[in-house]
Amino acid sequence: MDPLVILAIGIASVLGLILILRVNAFLALIISAIVVSLLAPGPIEDKISRVATSFGNSAGNIAIVIGLAAIIGECMMASGAADRIVQAFLRLLGEKRASWALMGSGFVLSVPVFFDTVFYLLVPLARSLFRRTNKNYLLYILAIAAGGAITHTLVPPTPGPLVMATTLGIDIGVMMLVGSMVAFPAAVAGLAVSAWLNRMIEIPFRDDKVVGTEDDDPQIPQTTPPLFLSLLPVILPVALISANTALETMANAEQTPRLTVTDVTDWPAFHTALKDQSEPAAIPQIVNVLPETTQDVIAKDSLTDDDKKAIVAAMNAALLEKDPAIYSNAAFDAVVRKSWKIAADLENEQLTSQEKEMLTREALVNELSQSDLKKMKVHERQRFNRLLLEVTFPETIKPHNWDTGLRSAANISKLFGNANFALLISTLVAMGLVFSTRKPTLVEMSKTVELALMSGGVIILITAAGGAFGDMLKIAGIGEAIQDKFSDGDTKNTGMAFLILGYSLAALLKVAQGSSTTAMIVGSGMLASMITGIDLGFNPVYLATAIGAGSLMGSWMNDSGFWIFTKMGRLTESESLRSWTPMLATLSIVSFAMTVLLSKILPLL
Repeated sequence: MDPLVILAIGIASVLGLILILRVNAFLALIISAIVVSLLAPGPIEDKISRVATSFGNSAGNIAIVIGLAAIIGECMMASGAADRIVQAFLRLLGEKRASWALMGSGFVLSVPVFFDTVFYLLVPLARSLFRRTNKNYLLYILAIAAGGAITHTLVPPTPGPLVMATTLGIDIGVMMLVGSMVAFPAAVAGLAVSAWLNRMIEIPFRDDKVVGTEDDDPQIPQTTPPLFLSLLPVILPVALISANTALETMANAEQTPRLTVTDVTDWPAFHTALKDQSEPAAIPQIVNVLPETTQDVIAKDSLTDDDKKAIVAAMNAALLEKDPAIYSNAAFDAVVRKSWKIAADLENEQLTSQEKEMLTREALVNELSQSDLKKMKVHERQRFNRLLLEVTFPETIKPHNWDTGLRSAANISKLFGNANFALLISTLVAMGLVFSTRKPTLVEMSKTVELALMSGGVIILITAAGGAFGDMLKIAGIGEAIQDKFSDGDTKNTGMAFLILGYSLAALLKVAQGSSTTAMIVGSGMLASMITGIDLGFNPVYLATAIGAGSLMGSWMNDSGFWIFTKMGRLTESESLRSWTPMLATLSIVSFAMTVLLSKILPLL
């Protein structure tokens, strides 16, 4: 069956089950994943089991982080840390700038805390401010929504952005950085539109109690933690993950696999091997990926210094390419197995540094497919290609030094900067704040954690099911089909086409089924299946922010956030449609515009 037909059936299945039959998103995504898997190519006996395998892989990538983030949010509420942050914003900015304080509070708190929880916390403050000023009630509640909604959809570790980063292979620290860069201008624009809506729409302040809502006075502990400790569960994981990202980026920027003229220890032998191309089969493979002008240089009887530089420059161009053009199983099988035999015949303490490198680099002895290679990150491909040169020319190219000081520091930071570990530390800090302020019993603390995990568990199930759905689309060959429709051989057009596609798809999903998180999960899963092996011309983090921007568009009665805003804000449905919906549309449009702008000026961040 045509891949695009399978895509249409998959999308129709998800939307039909959720929107028309009102099926739970988890069930809808699993059923749709099975439908797509049955239609996709592959052995019939694997068509169900591969859905389960993909579900498990997706859950393994995000379950720990989402569970820990849920606990952090609940503990910040219970300890009064969240309220302490809000009060600090109000004192810093003053009551005249209360809308900025509320927007900033929502912006910060929605990074570790779910949007609905943040709104529950802050809306009583908005009502209290109105009682003191007797004006700007709509502005206050829209300011909360603007700050909370934008980071909820763009900045990890909230589930949607976290899943997008994992699905699209984006570093969590990069997602945090770019998500914040996109989110802040959008939040400011949302606040400006909120002020305009506040002037244009007359919203009466309704002081009656609504069933299922909290009292106007927030129920917080009598003692709250100091501001620094209150912020620690938020800033600690951000600092650890960001430090890891910075060190990893600096280590990658060293480009240690880059070949130099002096790395070739015997130029006459190296030149002869390249020129004769007799054995092994890897040598013709290497020469064939070089430009014709370089091949003409190799054909010379002798090389000048400029010729040597030209050959090295051409090899570096191949080494540092994003697409692993050098490798093929057939060409490199002989040299890889020869290198492995040499290493296997020696005792470990007798191995040279190069042979140890060969021994520990499993990729060199496995039958790798091109799709596996394309999943490698750029610096991994560079290292892999350099190693291929070293095993092909073991006597003439000396091993490169991969474990530099920066690389060693980056390896250590991977432990503390791992999102799972960083959030575990943050969770312990948040739980410690609860113990220090409320002095709960162990049973009470256990109930607090269980309550958080109940809300997080639903997100994990939906997320993993969305990952399985996306993987089945990948198996169906959606990526290649979409590429054929959009690329036309133009990388810039391809990248922009995918930005627009991601935004539009997320917006469609949001309007149809109401959940921003589901729109992000499904949208990123679909895009991940489409972009494998495609040079977008920019970091895939911009695909994630485009999808996140689209997930804010078109909020109406099928969105739980719409009802939270309506009921907790004590507005009518019509008032929310005239205020909440256009404000979120503003966030959507501005964040997408920022995404496009940043993808142009900082494409390879």
